[in-house]
Amino acid sequence: MSKQIEFFFDVGSPASYLAWTQLPALAERHGAEIVWKPMLLGGVFQATGNSSPATVEAKGRYSRIDMQRFARHYRVTLNHNPHFPINTLMLMRGAVGYLDTPRFHEYLAAIFKAMWVEQRDMHQPQVIGEVLTAAGFDPQEVLARCSDPAIKDRLKALTTEAVERGVFGAPTFFVGEEMFFGQDRLEWVERALA
Repeated sequence: MSKQIEFFFDVGSPASYLAWTQLPALAERHGAEIVWKPMLLGGVFQATGNSSPATVEAKGRYSRIDMQRFARHYRVTLNHNPHFPINTLMLMRGAVGYLDTPRFHEYLAAIFKAMWVEQRDMHQPQVIGEVLTAAGFDPQEVLARCSDPAIKDRLKALTTEAVERGVFGAPTFFVGEEMFFGQDRLEWVERALA
């Protein structure tokens, strides 16, 4: 496939979750390949001086309402996670650890569902272990991958790449050199592919 959508995301972002629910079908409609780019949103925020909308009470309240509008539009479930925001360092290392494996999409599905449908506290190691076990993963294997220095370095490199390319939040998409920020820009991603 010559068309590509680069998808920079963090599982701790409800907007990344919403984009994830729509992106495969969008890519298929246009014969495009998704290039998955797990990044650490906290690292991006730190490097760019940005912060989560949740840090501003009125903006956070509005964002939750707006996310529900999109969830209804996309016909998917999105439940506000009462533990939000969650430190996703280990979860994103896991995403990188499975990135080039056949189980990557299973891993993402388990984590996104636990976070944004089941409202689990995905910062707690015991909860993460329960979620992964239920999805057919060996939590010790996942932990080993997350502890691998090469995986840690790759997550850092992907996060650095994001910042160097102008990313300041999640999700962010690139079609060629054109950048689109936010799951509410999927229509523009689609137009760029067309």
